[in-house]
Amino acid sequence: MADTQVAETTMLDSAAGDLEIPCFLPPYEGKCVLQLGTGNAHFTAELAKKAEQVTTVDFSDSETSKSESINGHQNVKIISAELKTPSLDISPESMDVIFTNSLLMQLSEKQVQNMVGNMVKWLKPGGFICLRETSVKQSEDQKSENDLIRYHEPRFYTQVFKECRIQAESGKFYEFSLVGGKSNGNKICWLWQKVGSEDDKGFQQFLDSVQYKATGILRYERVFGSGYVSTGGIETTREFVSKLELKPGQKVLDVGCGIGGGDFYMAENFGVEVIGIDLSINMLSIALERAVGIKCAVEFEVADCTTKTYPDNSFDVIYSRDTILHIQDKPALFRSFYKWLKPGGKVLISDYCRNAGTPSPDFAEYIKQRGYDLHDVQAYGQMLRDAGFGEVVADDRTDQFIEVLQRELNEVEKDKDIFVNDFSEKDYNDIVGGWKAKLVRTGSGEQRWGLFIAHKTVQN
Repeated sequence: MADTQVAETTMLDSAAGDLEIPCFLPPYEGKCVLQLGTGNAHFTAELAKKAEQVTTVDFSDSETSKSESINGHQNVKIISAELKTPSLDISPESMDVIFTNSLLMQLSEKQVQNMVGNMVKWLKPGGFICLRETSVKQSEDQKSENDLIRYHEPRFYTQVFKECRIQAESGKFYEFSLVGGKSNGNKICWLWQKVGSEDDKGFQQFLDSVQYKATGILRYERVFGSGYVSTGGIETTREFVSKLELKPGQKVLDVGCGIGGGDFYMAENFGVEVIGIDLSINMLSIALERAVGIKCAVEFEVADCTTKTYPDNSFDVIYSRDTILHIQDKPALFRSFYKWLKPGGKVLISDYCRNAGTPSPDFAEYIKQRGYDLHDVQAYGQMLRDAGFGEVVADDRTDQFIEVLQRELNEVEKDKDIFVNDFSEKDYNDIVGGWKAKLVRTGSGEQRWGLFIAHKTVQN
């Protein structure tokens, strides 16, 4: 799994208007950095202040001449190359970080694939690519008024990076793993890490290959609504977020953000700054696709909330929807939440729960098979109190859960032909069977749904 410490990001801001780079780089002090398609000497100069060596590749004489105006940085090497057929003298596994800005949208799909294949060769194992491009939503690439520019879909870039796999001279295979991304309008920044194909990805691999396959996520989205993979979609999001009394400029951490619907809703409607973390690469890949055209800044990171760290007093709100059921050590996580929140900050969680007492054999087997850790609503609330939270509200929302499940099931069954056409008969049967099973478990009283709100007390 990618090293979560890369979240200590470096913002490169420019006074050059549209050339500002709202993306993040991993720490590059003392590292070898390759800058492709620079287009602005300012960024080269910024990188050169901390990097051991910056190799900057420009694809036009005019831009190279701009780069040559960089003075006082002896650690900058300038290379000229032809964009469409670059012949670059860059040694394999020689770069720690590769930074590209609006480069790949000047290439055809085949040229993008070739460029990405070169980049994975140039990177050292564990190295990073920070990629910033302008994207579109349409299913087909769009050309701008400038015939040289192609606006590829985010899913195209994601597919190219996820399918890239090479064998090094050592015989070991390498691929890219998504670390995170950031969106603002049509501009998207991705951070990818070169990892060994055989590296153990543990629970993350289970999520992406079993529970949250890309097709499975899209099936859930069809049920919950665009951008959502949690109960009630936009309806419950509006209701629950209204309890947070969000204010512009506040910082929100969404734990288990899924495909980003709640994050976009909060950022767009309340002007808050949102960081969404999720362990599923598939989830965040789709979240970045859904971000195109949304006029707000949301940052996503592939991270395990049980090992992730943030400075104390970082957030005004921590928000989590139907995610913490996966976490075995909830008390430890809630203690982290308490530290990460600012004094007076709030946590809001919705989550699967169970009835008090011993579960039936069938329900116990369901919990085991899914790998869940479920508690009754009041015990869940007590864990928040034990972590230090005050004004804890532990609300059993099972009746609402049942109403939403039944409504969602009715909609899927009503539109069966459309669902089967877009997915498959098996996908339809899986969803209908899953929802009916939830209704049986909730109807028996064994499975519950809780809403929890708590505050970090302001110390006098």
